Amino acid sequence: MSLSTFSLVKPKQQPILRFLKQLLIAAIAAIAFWTILLMLFEEKFIFFPSSYPGGYYDEAGTVPGIEDCSFITEDGVKIHAWFVKSDSAVATLLMAHGNAGNLSHRLPIIKAMRDSGFNVLMFDYRGYGKSEGSPTEDGVYADGRAAFDYLLQRQGVDSSSIILFGTSLGGAVAVDIATHRKAAGLILESTFSTAKDVARVAYPFLPAQFILRSRFDSEAKIRTIRIPILFLHGDQDGVIPIALGRKLYSAANEPKTFHTIVGADHNDTFWVGGEEYMRTIRSFALSLTSKK
Repeated sequence: MSLSTFSLVKPKQQPILRFLKQLLIAAIAAIAFWTILLMLFEEKFIFFPSSYPGGYYDEAGTVPGIEDCSFITEDGVKIHAWFVKSDSAVATLLMAHGNAGNLSHRLPIIKAMRDSGFNVLMFDYRGYGKSEGSPTEDGVYADGRAAFDYLLQRQGVDSSSIILFGTSLGGAVAVDIATHRKAAGLILESTFSTAKDVARVAYPFLPAQFILRSRFDSEAKIRTIRIPILFLHGDQDGVIPIALGRKLYSAANEPKTFHTIVGADHNDTFWVGGEEYMRTIRSFALSLTSKK
């Protein structure tokens, strides 16, 4: 009997090998599908805007003295914002929010900052809330610069009293503003080093970091910034791991401070941090204004 009459694979193993082959093909097809989808609709994976009237605009009256305002960006887009003035303000916070919702979802934070002695300007990126246009990386950077320039036009506000405050995606916007405009300080909350680093975390089975057009390279930009920086990050952040916040902190110049909010996830730093959270921010602001 020749060797050719014998199968080199046991009969029971053949169905298993066929199943594994089919599983591998399915996995490759799924990876290819999601990779192509990400390439075609990249902005949809980054920006999650809520347009007006979605949100809590009816509750704006809970913040005393809140003002509707708008300004035009360098590329002609009309941006909507809210400004709140605090009596005897410690500083003025220019707040850039995260990638989802709109400014009306941040009303409790705006009110808390106002009550703690800050003027606050929070703006919506293009495509968010009442702002015109559609969000892109370069677009949200332009929105941030226009917001800063608008603040300078307001009576009693100058660059020496403006603190940039960016949360999550807004951290990348705040860092970019700081590379183009002179502010007193920078607060970065729950933010990241680069878009590629986030992609590795969010899509570990996709080659997302190799195909992303968006850079959001705060790590490179922050090396050029020479103003005091306060980092805030929850140690239970399941969206932007605290390791990415620390990576950005490592790239930053002195003076800098990293404050860990114990027990906080990505979207509850304000609530979990409580009084200590507010004290940390106010102390940072006072350290800047006392040097004036």
